Amino acid sequence: MADAGMLRFHVPEPEVRPGGTPDFSNVTIPKAGSVPRPEIDVDPRTIRDMAFSIIRVLNRAGEAVGPWAGLLTDEELLEGLRHMMTLRTFDARMQMAQRQGKTSFYMQHLGEEAVSCAFRKALKPGDMNFPTYRQAGLLIADGYPMVMMMNQIYSNEADPLKGRQLPIMYSSKEHGFFSISGNLATQYIQAVGWAMASAISKDSRIAAAWIGDGSTAESDFHAALVFASTYKAPVVLNVVNNQWAISTFQGIARGGSGTFAARGLGFGIPSLRVDGNDYLAVHAVAKWAIERARRNLGPTLVEYVTYRVGAHSSSDDPSAYRPKAESDAWPLGDPVVRLKNHLIHKGVWSEDRHTQAEAEILATVIAAQKEAESHGTLHAGGKPSTRDMFEGVYAEMPPHLRRQRQQAGV
Repeated sequence: MADAGMLRFHVPEPEVRPGGTPDFSNVTIPKAGSVPRPEIDVDPRTIRDMAFSIIRVLNRAGEAVGPWAGLLTDEELLEGLRHMMTLRTFDARMQMAQRQGKTSFYMQHLGEEAVSCAFRKALKPGDMNFPTYRQAGLLIADGYPMVMMMNQIYSNEADPLKGRQLPIMYSSKEHGFFSISGNLATQYIQAVGWAMASAISKDSRIAAAWIGDGSTAESDFHAALVFASTYKAPVVLNVVNNQWAISTFQGIARGGSGTFAARGLGFGIPSLRVDGNDYLAVHAVAKWAIERARRNLGPTLVEYVTYRVGAHSSSDDPSAYRPKAESDAWPLGDPVVRLKNHLIHKGVWSEDRHTQAEAEILATVIAAQKEAESHGTLHAGGKPSTRDMFEGVYAEMPPHLRRQRQQAGV
């Protein structure tokens, strides 16, 4: 019997520490195709159990099964594979560039490519994403030029953001990619506000909010759920659960809710969990949630169960807080390999064609990199003009800034 006279402070502990044997026995993985697909206008109260399951389409044999399958053509799947392969290759080249001192900072997407690449293809032009720093696939899958992304990373003379943002904090209104914020969780409530404004103005565009598992502990996350549920904002509330914040495991931010999706239940928001390494499942769930928002049925919270294979950033050493072999033990596999195997199973792809595609994509990324580096890198070549620091902030420049610009001689 516990001593009723003494309180004990509880700190959640990960299943294993560095040097130990990776253990994902606590991750319950339903059989692919076993989770039902509810009607778009379903009453959230009737699908509460979906906040504790995982929607999966691809089985171990590479087959697409169940009610969430069959929404994409072979051509669309091949395009999705190429998008993920491109993002992975882009990542590798930019990580290498950071190690070479060509940029100060970089953040990889390794293992999470399916989440943003598949979601982007479910949106329509004009819809707006409010992303974190690990959704570059939204741009890749929408055809945003890699050269422009690299220019921004290098902060060179062709940087579309004029050196005003940290590397990888892209922005493109035309591609529905709201400016990334280094302050975590701020954009979650901004996405809800943008969606509410779209509804108020009787527009047809919806918003997508993005957050990592660690940042759900921020107050903006909860404030966003209050406003989204109260005003039935046309927004998809995405939580990318990649198991680790910068150095703490997901249990710290999740608390006692069991899953991150379960956080939405107390707000009356339909909440789903999806296999974030299954391109088909991610796209199907995104399409379901987006259609619900567009029909004025309100928000949906979606938790993507995935794994951050790489470091949190180029400044992070994950070996200090998790086993080195943990990514190899992740039970949901590699999103690129899984989609490749599915396409091979369907007879529309092969190992040889995949190897050829890898070479073609690498050549394309290297060509883009050479073009970007011709405009300069962090320590060499062209830089944004000092004059840019004063431009584009005010419609009419105030006198004190005009004086400062004159003093700077620009």
